[in-house]
Amino acid sequence: MRKFGIIGVGHVGVTIAYTLVTKGIADELVLIDTNEGKSVAEQLDLEDAQARLDTTTKIKIQDYKELKDADIVFMTAGKIDAAKETGNRWAEFEYTTASVKNVAPQLKASGFNGIVIDTTNPCDAITQYLQQSSGLSTQQVFGTGTFLDTARMQRVVSEQFDANSKNVAGYTLGEHGDSQFVAWSGVQVNSHPLVEFAKQQGKELDYSALEEEIRKGGWAVYQGKGYTSYGIATCAVKLAQAVLSDAQLECPVSCYSEEFDTYIGQPAVIGKHGIEFVNKIQLTADEQAKFKNSAETIKEKFATI
Repeated sequence: MRKFGIIGVGHVGVTIAYTLVTKGIADELVLIDTNEGKSVAEQLDLEDAQARLDTTTKIKIQDYKELKDADIVFMTAGKIDAAKETGNRWAEFEYTTASVKNVAPQLKASGFNGIVIDTTNPCDAITQYLQQSSGLSTQQVFGTGTFLDTARMQRVVSEQFDANSKNVAGYTLGEHGDSQFVAWSGVQVNSHPLVEFAKQQGKELDYSALEEEIRKGGWAVYQGKGYTSYGIATCAVKLAQAVLSDAQLECPVSCYSEEFDTYIGQPAVIGKHGIEFVNKIQLTADEQAKFKNSAETIKEKFATI
């Protein structure tokens, strides 16, 4: 039986729930929110949909005890309006740390011993705080981190160079925030290094312009509809499926770095134990300096908890 929990049934949480139910990924689903009426409403709406689906998911709500035998719990609580006012994910920090203080003891008391996938912002700091507060291992708790930012990089590069985004390889690394950066030295299009591919097309590379467009991608979505949901929910579900199927999926997520003693977006292999191992990749000296700067940015702000 494949059982999931979602803590925080806002735009992201409910999109994850809808995906799990309509794709038949979840046999059981537990929805928990500070607003009980929201959980009730989403439960009923998803149950109505199931009369027209080929699969059935048992949906329960508002009971942490039900998480004891869950395979995966998604932490998706947030306060997007706080970020709206400042344009900065750290604006949610006070609210989301308070959410972790509320959630972690109840998650721990439930006896849950599965995998936690965090989407809550600021993602790196909150994932680390949740790991420390829950008592779960760094292997069991990780965040979506720069998995989404990497997808945005793939989209931007594919649009610039007339390629399918699925055929763009490489990573956005570091903080899921302003100090993130693209490791351009490893970016490839159709298995060709980006520099070589751009030359073939007779196009100039402006890394600064590309990176700015990538960084602002999330805010462009947010400004248009008031929140982001599809991209991040898709990332979270893909990571969950990698855990369930022991896929050994290599991708950039927010996980613990022994080198910098912080959670940060870096390549890791995802399998049945969560983080199977961090995959060290070759970076240029400049990219390594940016990675270190990003780690220090996260640590400095995490220290304010």
